[in-house]
Formats: sequence, structure tokens, C-alpha cells
Amino acid sequence: MVTNENKNSSKPGTISFYGAGSMAEAIVRGLIHKQVAKPASISMLNRSNQERLAYLTNQYGVVTSNQEEQKNQLLEEASIIVLAMKPKDAKDAITAIAPHLSEKQLLVSVIAGLSIETIQQLLGFAAPIARTMPNTSSSIGYGATGIAFSDEVSEEQKQQVLTMFEAVGTVSVIPEEKMEILTGVSGSGPAYVYFMMEAMIAAGIEGGLSPEQARELTIQTVLGAAVMMRETGEEPAKLRADITSPNGSTQAALDVLREGGFTEAVKAAVRRAEERSREMGQAVKDTLQ
Repeated sequence: MVTNENKNSSKPGTISFYGAGSMAEAIVRGLIHKQVAKPASISMLNRSNQERLAYLTNQYGVVTSNQEEQKNQLLEEASIIVLAMKPKDAKDAITAIAPHLSEKQLLVSVIAGLSIETIQQLLGFAAPIARTMPNTSSSIGYGATGIAFSDEVSEEQKQQVLTMFEAVGTVSVIPEEKMEILTGVSGSGPAYVYFMMEAMIAAGIEGGLSPEQARELTIQTVLGAAVMMRETGEEPAKLRADITSPNGSTQAALDVLREGGFTEAVKAAVRRAEERSREMGQAVKDTLQ
């Protein structure tokens, strides 16, 4: 790979988000709320949605732009660049900004399925890269983020990335080859829980509860179960057994779930999400051949 040097040196502590969607906003909200970064040191860039950028500036006080010359300058000056575009846009977007980046800048990817190797190929040089997979609960500070680092990332840069994502939840540093299974467990995981909650609410309404009652009871039940597991440190199997009386109503309900293949269905869903994440990354990689 060739090296890449910018004419402009980066400014320490500046972060530029290339992509200004909901995940980028969640991270920015956390950074500002936890006082990890000041709004003036954060820029958020997109291709054309001026209304979205105006909202982000008004809401958080960050610098925004969709003007090519200003975007390029902000990218060149940033010490950390967060790649937050959709997987389908990754090839064109990364190739376009590569001439404005250097090996001194840390790149943080939140692009599902895209490997460190592929990002470096698109850039044309061996940039220090942190590949991450946050989930949507990051938007309220309860995210779960997996992070894998390239060999080029310094210890100082690793700490910067950890600090960024700890501002929006918990962090697990993992080998990159485990990123897809993490995507299946925690990246897509909130959707599985919401799907179950939809069914619980629907059953409550069908049984005569008001929609409001069914919703609030379901929310509190799921929240309580999650907090119980975290606070007690107990395994879910034990907590489940503790509230399951032989021949009781809970036992009867669990028997129905088992007969319906609940455990195997959830495991299959996690593995399919893992597989799909790998497929998306491979699709981008295949375009480089």
C-alpha cells in the first residue's frame, strides 16, 4: 500500500463524522452529554440533506456541512474520523475522501460487515482503524459496542475509541473475526427483544388489557428482567428457574415456547444476522476485484 500525507495537519481532539444518521447522532449525543468532546470540536458531514444538518447544529451545536470544499477541510483537520455511512455507500464514499486523509488520523468505522482490510484497500494506505458495531440503544446511553483494532492503532488511539463508546454504553474489545457473531447478538439484538415485546403486547390486548396497560406492563417486565440479571449477576437459567413453579402458569408458558422451537429459532436468528453481516462486507470486497 502507498502512504498518504495531507498538506494540512490534523487538530488534536477534533472528530469528524462522515455520515450524519441516527447512529452518528447517538454517539455525538453521548460525547457531548458525558463531556468527552465539546460541540465545537465535532463536525458532522453528509452529501445533501441540509435540513438534517441544520437540525444537528441547532440541537447539539456541532459544525455541519455538505459543501465539498468545507467537508474536505474538516476531514483533513480531524484527528478522528468516524465512517458512519450505509454499507451500500461505503465504497464510493471512502474512495472519495481517501485523498484528504492521512496515516496520522484514526478512522472509526460503524459500517456493518466492512472489514478493516477492505477499508484499507479502499483508502489505498494502511490507516489506523477501529472497526465497531454499536447498537441503537446507544442513543439513550445503554448501547453495547464491539470494537476490533487494526495493528496500526496506537495505545493512545485505542483509549480514545474506548472513551468515545463508553459514553454511550458498554464496550467489548474483540478479535475482528468475532465481529459478525457480535453483530448477531448485540448489533441486531434489540430488534429480537422488540419483536417479542410486540407479541406480548398483542396477547395482552387480545386478552382484554388496554393498549396502554399492555405496553407499560411489557416495558416494565422486560426492563425489570434485564436489570435483575445485571444487578444480581445470576445466570438467566437460574433466574428463570427461580420464578418457574412446577405445573404453574410460567411452566405452562415455557412449555409452549419450547414446543415452538423458541431457543433454536433465536439461535438461528443470531447466526443468520452473523451470516448476513459477512455477506454485506463481502459484497463490498467483491467490487474491488
